[in-house]
Amino acid sequence: MLKVILRRLIALLISLFLIASATFFLLAAVPGDALSAQTDKLPAATRKQVYQNTGLDQPVLKRYGITMTNMLHGDFGTSIADPGMTMKTVIEEKLPPSARLGLQQILFGVPLGLLLGVLAAVYKNRWVDRGVTVVSLLLMSVPSLILGLLLQSYFGGKLGLFPIIGWPEGSDLWFGGWAYTILPTLAGGLGYIASYARLLKNSMLDVLSSDYVLTARTKGLPGWRVVSEHVIRNAAIPIITSLPVTVAFSITGSVFVESIFVIPGVGQYFVQALTNRDVPIIMGETVLLAALYIVTLFITDLLYMAVDPRIKLYQS
Repeated sequence: MLKVILRRLIALLISLFLIASATFFLLAAVPGDALSAQTDKLPAATRKQVYQNTGLDQPVLKRYGITMTNMLHGDFGTSIADPGMTMKTVIEEKLPPSARLGLQQILFGVPLGLLLGVLAAVYKNRWVDRGVTVVSLLLMSVPSLILGLLLQSYFGGKLGLFPIIGWPEGSDLWFGGWAYTILPTLAGGLGYIASYARLLKNSMLDVLSSDYVLTARTKGLPGWRVVSEHVIRNAAIPIITSLPVTVAFSITGSVFVESIFVIPGVGQYFVQALTNRDVPIIMGETVLLAALYIVTLFITDLLYMAVDPRIKLYQS
C-alpha cells in the first residue's frame, strides 16, 4: 500500500508540473498580457516601470523559471489585474461559495438521479422507464446556462419567488440564505439527475441479464432482494467512477451558473482571470483543479476495492 501511495504521489507531482508548464506556455503564446489595456495610455517610462514591477518585461523562459520555482513553494504570485489577491485569498474567499453550491447540487441531483435510474431499470419498457428516459433526455439537452436563465426568468422574474442574483455571506455563508441558493442549485443539479439516472439504468440493465442474477431468481429470491443484494452493488462501479470526479469539479465552481447568478465563487473569478489574462490566478486555479481531479482518481480506486473485493489496488 505504501508503495502505491508513493507512486501515486510522484505521478501527482509530475502531472501538476506538466499541466502548469503547458498552461504557462499557452498563456505566453497568446498576444497581449494582463497590463496591456491598463497601460496603453500611460507614458512610456511609466509603462516600462509597471512592467518591471510585475516582471512581465522578462523573457518567457526566465518568467517560466521564476513561476515554477515559486510554485514549488506554494506561491503562485499576486494577481496582476486584482492587486492584493493571491491563491490563498481565492481559496479563503471564493472557494466556500463554490463548495456550498456544488455540494447542494450533488446532494439534490445525484440521489434523485440514482433513484430514478433504479426505477427505470426495474420497470423497463413501462411508463416509469419511458418517463425517466424522456425527462433525462430533456434535461441533458438543455445546457445549465440556458436552464439557469429560464429559472431566473420564470421563478425569479415572473413569479418573484426567489432572488435572481446574489449569494449568502457572513454567518449565512454555509447554512443560511437558502432562498438565494434554490435556483442555482436547480440549474446545476437537474443535469446530475439526468446523467446519473441514465448511467445507473444502463449499468443495472447489464447486470440484470448476467448469469448470477438469473440464478438468484431461479432460486426463488424476491425481486427486491435480487435488486438490493446482487444488482445495485455490482452496477455501482460506473457510479463510483463518475461521482468523485463530479464532486471535484463541482467544488471548484460551476462557471456558467456562477456567472449568471453573480455568485462570488472560483468559477466566476476564473472567467474574470481568463478575460484579464491574469496569469498567477489562472495558473493557481488550473493547478488546484488538476490536483483535485487526480486525488479523486485515487479515491475512486479505493472505492472500487470497497465495492468489489476482487479488485486490488496494486492492479490499478
